[in-house]
Amino acid sequence: MATIMPTNTLPDCVFCKIATENDPATDVVFRNERLCIFKDIRPASDFHYLAITNHHVENVNSLTVADKPLLEEMKRELINYMESNDVDPCQASFGFHIPPFTSVKHLHLHAIAPVSKMGFISRMIFRPNTMWFKTDEAVMEAISSRDKNQ
Repeated sequence: MATIMPTNTLPDCVFCKIATENDPATDVVFRNERLCIFKDIRPASDFHYLAITNHHVENVNSLTVADKPLLEEMKRELINYMESNDVDPCQASFGFHIPPFTSVKHLHLHAIAPVSKMGFISRMIFRPNTMWFKTDEAVMEAISSRDKNQ
């Protein structure tokens, strides 16, 4: 596989290193010119994968309505990977941590399944539509609302 070199990456960002294939310890399960998918290092359930942008985007607050197709692709590819591994997307939670509650300052979409196997702490950390974690749908809605008001 040819190395994909996004033009906008940060040398000290761990996710930029993964996106540019400069982190051999991470097993990327999907990659294209816009995003890649890999397993979370601290899984909250049996299936916990992240989709990240190959170019550096700091967080959801950096997004505009022009980024919606990329967000849709991130979720679609996570669902494709789930289904290829016999994981039911209906049993999953999808979402983004909201600043300042981001552990890595690089946009990443979580896919966690089954939600029923998440422990108490994980259920709090990944509780949908709280001030620290928003579903992908809530983020898309916020982007649309924010852009309409500007």
